[in-house]
Amino acid sequence: METYLNNLPFLKAMKAVITIPAYNEEKTLGKVIREIKEVMDKTNYDYQILVLDDGSSDKTVEVSKKNNTVVVSNKRNLGLAETFKNEMKECLKLKADIIVHTDADGQYPSFYIPEMIKKVERGYDLVLGSRFGKGSYGNDSFMKKLGNRAFARVFSKLLKTKLTDTTTGFRVFTSEVAQLPLINTFTYTQEQLIRAGKAKMKIGEIPIRTNKTRPSKLFKNPFDYAIKAWINIFRIYRDFEPLKFFGRIGLMFILAGFLIGLFILYRIITVGSAGGIPRVILSMLLILVGVQIAFFGFLADMRK
Repeated sequence: METYLNNLPFLKAMKAVITIPAYNEEKTLGKVIREIKEVMDKTNYDYQILVLDDGSSDKTVEVSKKNNTVVVSNKRNLGLAETFKNEMKECLKLKADIIVHTDADGQYPSFYIPEMIKKVERGYDLVLGSRFGKGSYGNDSFMKKLGNRAFARVFSKLLKTKLTDTTTGFRVFTSEVAQLPLINTFTYTQEQLIRAGKAKMKIGEIPIRTNKTRPSKLFKNPFDYAIKAWINIFRIYRDFEPLKFFGRIGLMFILAGFLIGLFILYRIITVGSAGGIPRVILSMLLILVGVQIAFFGFLADMRK
């Protein structure tokens, strides 16, 4: 009887793997790891800390090992998106049931981790630590906040879930979310949401207050951030609903060609002349381009 009870899945202890991507973070990483341990040791969770070193040239690896974490290193600097993919593979190797993803610079306070894990245990697949929700306080620039609000509106509409911070790196999710394919080169934060949304997974968030840290390594200035933010918004629409995205663009070209065609027909009826061969060619070309773009949408939708 005792053996039977121990084998029941709902009695199995949940294992959490807390992952920290790190690139030249020797100054802050040790403190982050110690804070995580201090918080998690007060809970009953079975947990491990995984540091994914992204080809650091400083003492990031030494600091990680000194603090008794699992350390995996990229041979060279691959960037956040590729490092995140490697993190997911390593977490699954460690048999994680729940994965906590945080930063090495200390931006996200560790005391929120148990609360986020509990929300996953209550049935959510992916929980975000929102820097912009009610009760939150972020330290980002005005331009970054504006960009994040734009992202939030896009995702809230696409996922039919009210979200306030879709670019946060502070997130907790299940092993099922970790197994979702990630193929794009833009930030993992957006693509993971897209994949989870497509899989009809339950997404939520909790408001957090962040610590002030060094300037971002990802963006040179607010203008650079704004350009990349809007490019990524177009990518989000393209990847989430490719048929609708390409179909609408294709329809605009077809409509433009059709209207020119109507004008040509009107001139033939009223004047007796099309008004020049170039106009006819333009009408046909616009319609052909529109059909081709819509066809690309069908192909992309088949690959989803």
